[in-house]
Amino acid sequence: MHIPERLNWLQRHEAGRAWLASLPTIVTGLAREWNLQVGAPFEGSNVSYVAPAMRGGEHVVLKVQWPDDESTHEADALKVWNGAGAVRLLDHDLERHALLLERCLPGTDLAAAAGLDALSVLIDLLPRLWKTVGRPFKSLTEEALGWRASLYADWEAVGGPCERRLVDATAEFLDQLARSQGEQILVHQDLHGENVLAAQREPWLVIDPKPLAGEREFSLAPIIRSVEFGHSQRDVVYRLDRLSSELQLDRDRVRCWTIAQTVAWGFDSNDAASHYETARWLLRAE
Repeated sequence: MHIPERLNWLQRHEAGRAWLASLPTIVTGLAREWNLQVGAPFEGSNVSYVAPAMRGGEHVVLKVQWPDDESTHEADALKVWNGAGAVRLLDHDLERHALLLERCLPGTDLAAAAGLDALSVLIDLLPRLWKTVGRPFKSLTEEALGWRASLYADWEAVGGPCERRLVDATAEFLDQLARSQGEQILVHQDLHGENVLAAQREPWLVIDPKPLAGEREFSLAPIIRSVEFGHSQRDVVYRLDRLSSELQLDRDRVRCWTIAQTVAWGFDSNDAASHYETARWLLRAE
């Protein structure tokens, strides 16, 4: 069975190697139990095995997750959304971290759509995703305090890749924001242009939630730093201003959350350089 190249990073540690070795057995078993004809996997996923499949005459997607914390409650998030602005969950195997999903066709991602106002699409989608939730979702408070606790150690562990002032600002914002939030809603903390796909049931559907329970302002962070929507100070500040205004959210909390998550996620990101640039631009955008 072909394993996508972007999953090869899991070969670096024993648990990852064991999971990759188990994938053929897992996929074969799920295909038999869910009556699937599984095609070649998509190459774009970094943390899951994702492949198109047919179930009778129905186009579906099989997703087997590397069991990391961020995707633990993906199925629960999809159940909350129940197909309203997001792909439908068709089946779920908790033990094998497997999801059977509605397939988006034609499946063009929002980042690649030409001649379209992508921010308008997201401004329409976001309020539909903002459902009031609590358990079992991890809280943004807990997540943010976790970033804060390890922030300086994480920065030092990768050789101090950005200037100390970005880390200091992130620490300050996390201290200010984590315990002073508004209403707790379901947040997709990785809602960038490649996680919104063209579909037939609705024009656009959200995929791949990394869910948290947190305030609305936090949910704009991944969109504001999305390089696929333009990567310059003007682009970033435009997204900050427009999204905050049209969604009637507190601009400064949006700005500070975006800086904090962008820096905290930057230390082990392949996009670290652009993350740090985004944080610098937003620090100047008070």
